[in-house]
Amino acid sequence: MSQENNKITLILMAGIAVMLMLFISILLIFIFMQRKKLQYRLNLQALQNAQKNKLIEAAVRSEEIERHRIAEELHDEVGAILGSSSLHFYGINIDDCDDISKEMYQKGKSLLDEGIQKIRGISHNLHSSILQELGLKEAIAHFCRKISHDSIVKIDLNLTDKHCTKVSQKNISIYRIIQELIHNIIKHAKANHIHIQSYYINHFLIFTISHNGNGLTQVQFEELRFIKDGLGLKNIENRMILLKAELQFSHHADHYLIEIKIPVD
Repeated sequence: MSQENNKITLILMAGIAVMLMLFISILLIFIFMQRKKLQYRLNLQALQNAQKNKLIEAAVRSEEIERHRIAEELHDEVGAILGSSSLHFYGINIDDCDDISKEMYQKGKSLLDEGIQKIRGISHNLHSSILQELGLKEAIAHFCRKISHDSIVKIDLNLTDKHCTKVSQKNISIYRIIQELIHNIIKHAKANHIHIQSYYINHFLIFTISHNGNGLTQVQFEELRFIKDGLGLKNIENRMILLKAELQFSHHADHYLIEIKIPVD
Protein backbone atom coordinates (compact mmCIF):
# COMPACT_ATOMS: atom_id res chain seq x y z
CA MET A 1 0.00 0.00 0.00
CA SER A 2 2.88 2.28 0.85
CA GLN A 3 4.50 1.62 -2.51
CA GLU A 4 1.25 2.41 -4.32
CA ASN A 5 0.96 5.70 -2.38
CA ASN A 6 4.53 6.55 -3.32
CA LYS A 7 3.78 5.85 -6.98
CA ILE A 8 0.66 7.96 -6.83
CA THR A 9 2.65 10.75 -5.15
CA LEU A 10 5.36 10.53 -7.81
CA ILE A 11 2.77 10.56 -10.59
CA LEU A 12 1.09 13.61 -9.03
CA MET A 13 4.40 15.40 -8.60
CA ALA A 14 5.37 14.54 -12.19
CA GLY A 15 1.99 15.80 -13.37
CA ILE A 16 2.36 18.99 -11.38
CA ALA A 17 5.87 19.45 -12.76
CA VAL A 18 4.61 18.91 -16.31
CA MET A 19 1.72 21.33 -15.76
CA LEU A 20 4.10 23.87 -14.24
CA MET A 21 6.50 23.54 -17.17
CA LEU A 22 3.59 23.83 -19.57
CA PHE A 23 2.36 26.96 -17.74
CA ILE A 24 5.84 28.47 -17.77
CA SER A 25 6.17 27.65 -21.49
CA ILE A 26 2.81 29.28 -22.26
CA LEU A 27 3.78 32.29 -20.15
CA LEU A 28 7.13 32.62 -21.94
CA ILE A 29 5.42 32.28 -25.33
CA PHE A 30 2.89 34.96 -24.28
CA ILE A 31 5.65 37.31 -23.11
CA PHE A 32 7.59 36.67 -26.33
CA MET A 33 4.52 37.38 -28.47
CA GLN A 34 3.78 40.55 -26.52
CA ARG A 35 7.34 41.72 -27.03
CA LYS A 36 7.08 40.94 -30.72
CA LYS A 37 3.83 42.92 -30.91
CA LEU A 38 5.40 45.82 -29.02
CA GLN A 39 8.46 45.76 -31.26
CA TYR A 40 6.21 45.66 -34.32
CA ARG A 41 4.26 48.66 -33.05
CA LEU A 42 7.46 50.54 -32.30
CA ASN A 43 8.85 49.75 -35.76
CA LEU A 44 5.54 50.79 -37.34
CA GLN A 45 5.52 54.04 -35.34
CA ALA A 46 9.14 54.74 -36.33
CA LEU A 47 8.27 54.09 -39.99
CA GLN A 48 5.22 56.36 -39.79
CA ASN A 49 7.30 59.11 -38.13
CA ALA A 50 10.00 58.75 -40.80
CA GLN A 51 7.38 58.98 -43.57
CA LYS A 52 5.76 61.98 -41.86
CA ASN A 53 9.13 63.72 -41.58
CA LYS A 54 9.84 63.02 -45.26
CA LEU A 55 6.48 64.52 -46.24
CA ILE A 56 7.11 67.58 -44.06
CA GLU A 57 10.63 67.95 -45.47
CA ALA A 58 9.27 67.71 -49.02
CA ALA A 59 6.58 70.31 -48.24
CA VAL A 60 9.11 72.70 -46.67
CA ARG A 61 11.53 72.23 -49.57
CA SER A 62 8.70 72.78 -52.06
CA GLU A 63 7.69 75.97 -50.21
CA GLU A 64 11.27 77.24 -50.34
CA ILE A 65 11.54 76.46 -54.07
CA GLU A 66 8.26 78.30 -54.67
CA ARG A 67 9.52 81.28 -52.66
CA HIS A 68 12.62 81.43 -54.85
CA ARG A 69 10.55 81.14 -58.02
CA ILE A 70 8.19 83.96 -56.98
CA ALA A 71 11.13 86.11 -55.83
CA GLU A 72 12.88 85.69 -59.19
CA GLU A 73 9.70 86.47 -61.14
CA LEU A 74 9.04 89.54 -59.03
CA HIS A 75 12.62 90.73 -59.50
CA ASP A 76 13.10 89.80 -63.16
CA GLU A 77 9.61 90.27 -64.59
CA VAL A 78 7.60 92.69 -62.45
CA GLY A 79 10.71 94.62 -61.34
CA ALA A 80 11.88 95.03 -64.93
CA ILE A 81 8.44 96.24 -66.07
CA LEU A 82 8.19 98.74 -63.24
CA GLY A 83 11.76 99.91 -63.87
CA SER A 84 10.99 100.43 -67.56
CA SER A 85 7.75 102.22 -66.67
CA SER A 86 9.75 104.47 -64.39
CA LEU A 87 12.12 105.47 -67.21
CA HIS A 88 9.19 106.29 -69.50
CA PHE A 89 7.41 108.11 -66.73
CA TYR A 90 10.41 110.28 -65.89
CA GLY A 91 10.79 111.11 -69.58
CA ILE A 92 7.52 113.04 -69.58
CA ASN A 93 7.94 116.81 -69.89
CA ILE A 94 5.56 118.50 -67.47
CA ASP A 95 6.80 122.05 -67.91
CA ASP A 96 3.72 123.00 -69.95
CA CYS A 97 1.26 121.23 -67.62
CA ASP A 98 -1.03 122.98 -65.18
CA ASP A 99 -0.55 122.74 -61.42
CA ILE A 100 -3.10 119.94 -60.98
CA SER A 101 -1.38 117.79 -63.66
CA LYS A 102 2.03 118.48 -62.08
CA GLU A 103 0.66 117.45 -58.67
CA MET A 104 -0.80 114.25 -60.15
CA TYR A 105 2.51 113.55 -61.89
CA GLN A 106 4.47 113.93 -58.65
CA LYS A 107 1.95 111.72 -56.83
CA GLY A 108 2.19 109.05 -59.54
CA LYS A 109 5.99 109.23 -59.52
CA SER A 110 6.04 108.82 -55.74
CA LEU A 111 3.69 105.81 -55.87
CA LEU A 112 5.72 104.19 -58.66
CA ASP A 113 8.96 104.59 -56.68
CA GLU A 114 7.28 103.15 -53.63
CA GLY A 115 5.95 100.21 -55.67
CA ILE A 116 9.45 99.44 -56.99
CA GLN A 117 10.86 99.51 -53.47
CA LYS A 118 8.04 97.26 -52.21
CA ILE A 119 8.69 94.72 -54.98
CA ARG A 120 12.40 94.68 -54.18
CA GLY A 121 11.65 94.25 -50.48
CA ILE A 122 9.24 91.37 -51.09
CA SER A 123 11.68 89.72 -53.47
CA HIS A 124 14.54 89.91 -50.98
CA ASN A 125 12.26 88.72 -48.20
CA LEU A 126 11.20 85.65 -50.18
CA HIS A 127 14.70 84.86 -51.37
CA SER A 128 17.40 83.77 -48.94
CA SER A 129 20.25 85.52 -50.80
CA ILE A 130 21.42 87.45 -47.73
CA LEU A 131 21.38 84.20 -45.76
CA GLN A 132 23.53 82.59 -48.44
CA GLU A 133 25.98 85.47 -48.60
CA LEU A 134 26.30 86.61 -44.99
CA GLY A 135 24.89 83.85 -42.79
CA LEU A 136 22.07 83.46 -40.31
CA LYS A 137 22.97 86.27 -37.90
CA GLU A 138 23.25 88.96 -40.57
CA ALA A 139 20.11 87.71 -42.36
CA ILE A 140 18.07 88.07 -39.15
CA ALA A 141 19.63 91.48 -38.42
CA HIS A 142 18.88 92.70 -41.97
CA PHE A 143 15.27 91.53 -41.76
CA CYS A 144 14.77 93.25 -38.39
CA ARG A 145 16.33 96.51 -39.59
CA LYS A 146 14.04 96.48 -42.61
CA ILE A 147 10.76 96.08 -40.70
CA SER A 148 11.54 98.04 -37.52
CA HIS A 149 10.85 101.72 -36.96
CA ASP A 150 11.16 103.50 -33.62
CA SER A 151 7.73 105.10 -33.98
CA ILE A 152 6.04 101.73 -34.73
CA VAL A 153 8.11 98.86 -33.38
CA LYS A 154 11.64 98.83 -31.99
CA ILE A 155 13.63 95.60 -32.32
CA ASP A 156 16.76 95.07 -30.21
CA LEU A 157 19.18 92.30 -31.14
CA ASN A 158 21.74 90.42 -29.09
CA LEU A 159 22.78 87.55 -31.34
CA THR A 160 25.71 85.22 -30.89
CA ASP A 161 28.64 85.48 -33.30
CA LYS A 162 28.87 81.69 -33.48
CA HIS A 163 26.13 81.26 -36.07
CA CYS A 164 27.37 79.06 -38.88
CA THR A 165 27.72 81.03 -42.14
CA LYS A 166 27.39 77.86 -44.22
CA VAL A 167 23.97 77.78 -45.89
CA SER A 168 21.91 74.76 -44.96
CA GLN A 169 18.27 73.77 -44.81
CA LYS A 170 18.55 74.10 -41.03
CA ASN A 171 19.60 77.76 -41.24
CA ILE A 172 16.81 78.50 -43.72
CA SER A 173 14.25 76.86 -41.38
CA ILE A 174 15.54 78.88 -38.39
CA TYR A 175 15.38 82.10 -40.43
CA ARG A 176 11.80 81.39 -41.59
CA ILE A 177 10.67 80.58 -38.03
CA ILE A 178 12.10 83.87 -36.73
CA GLN A 179 10.46 85.74 -39.63
CA GLU A 180 7.05 84.18 -38.98
CA LEU A 181 7.18 84.74 -35.23
CA ILE A 182 8.15 88.41 -35.60
CA HIS A 183 5.40 88.96 -38.20
CA ASN A 184 2.87 87.40 -35.81
CA ILE A 185 4.08 89.53 -32.89
CA ILE A 186 3.76 92.75 -34.90
CA LYS A 187 0.46 91.81 -36.55
CA HIS A 188 -1.42 90.06 -33.73
CA ALA A 189 0.33 90.93 -30.46
CA LYS A 190 0.58 94.64 -31.37
CA ALA A 191 3.93 94.93 -29.64
CA ASN A 192 6.06 98.06 -30.00
CA HIS A 193 9.23 96.65 -28.45
CA ILE A 194 10.81 93.29 -29.33
CA HIS A 195 14.08 91.88 -28.04
CA ILE A 196 15.75 88.94 -29.79
CA GLN A 197 18.65 87.06 -28.24
CA SER A 198 20.59 83.93 -29.22
CA TYR A 199 23.28 81.90 -27.50
CA TYR A 200 24.82 78.42 -27.38
CA ILE A 201 24.61 76.19 -24.31
CA ASN A 202 25.11 72.44 -23.87
CA HIS A 203 25.02 71.65 -27.60
CA PHE A 204 21.86 73.69 -28.12
CA LEU A 205 21.32 76.93 -30.04
CA ILE A 206 18.78 78.97 -28.06
CA PHE A 207 16.74 81.86 -29.44
CA THR A 208 14.58 83.95 -27.12
CA ILE A 209 12.09 86.54 -28.38
CA SER A 210 10.51 88.78 -25.75
CA HIS A 211 7.96 91.52 -26.41
CA ASN A 212 5.56 93.85 -24.62
CA GLY A 213 2.48 93.01 -26.70
CA ASN A 214 -0.48 90.71 -26.11
CA GLY A 215 1.22 87.37 -26.67
CA LEU A 216 0.50 83.67 -26.23
CA THR A 217 0.94 81.17 -23.45
CA GLN A 218 1.89 77.57 -24.23
CA VAL A 219 -1.70 76.42 -23.67
CA GLN A 220 -3.04 79.00 -26.15
CA PHE A 221 -0.41 78.03 -28.73
CA GLU A 222 -1.34 74.34 -28.41
CA GLU A 223 -4.97 75.25 -29.10
CA LEU A 224 -4.29 77.61 -32.01
CA ARG A 225 -1.93 75.33 -33.95
CA PHE A 226 -4.78 72.89 -34.68
CA ILE A 227 -7.00 75.60 -36.20
CA LYS A 228 -7.35 75.37 -40.00
CA ASP A 229 -6.60 79.04 -40.54
CA GLY A 230 -3.40 78.90 -38.46
CA LEU A 231 -1.19 78.37 -41.50
CA GLY A 232 1.70 80.41 -40.11
CA LEU A 233 1.76 78.39 -36.89
CA LYS A 234 1.53 75.16 -38.91
CA ASN A 235 4.53 76.21 -40.99
CA ILE A 236 6.45 76.96 -37.80
CA GLU A 237 5.50 73.56 -36.37
CA ASN A 238 6.62 71.73 -39.53
CA ARG A 239 10.01 73.41 -39.47
CA MET A 240 10.36 72.72 -35.74
CA ILE A 241 9.79 69.01 -36.42
CA LEU A 242 12.52 69.00 -39.06
CA LEU A 243 14.92 70.78 -36.69
CA LYS A 244 13.98 68.40 -33.83
CA ALA A 245 13.60 71.63 -31.87
CA GLU A 246 11.42 72.76 -28.97
CA LEU A 247 9.18 75.83 -28.93
CA GLN A 248 7.94 77.29 -25.66
CA PHE A 249 5.61 80.25 -25.05
CA SER A 250 5.33 81.89 -21.62
CA HIS A 251 3.90 84.98 -19.93
CA HIS A 252 5.86 86.98 -17.39
CA ALA A 253 5.05 90.02 -15.29
CA ASP A 254 5.80 92.66 -17.93
CA HIS A 255 6.42 90.70 -21.12
CA TYR A 256 5.75 87.59 -23.17
CA LEU A 257 8.57 85.22 -24.03
CA ILE A 258 9.13 82.74 -26.87
CA GLU A 259 12.01 80.28 -26.54
CA ILE A 260 13.33 78.17 -29.41
CA LYS A 261 15.73 75.36 -28.45
CA ILE A 262 17.58 73.79 -31.40
CA PRO A 263 19.95 70.82 -31.03
CA VAL A 264 23.35 71.44 -32.69
CA ASP A 265 25.11 68.47 -34.30
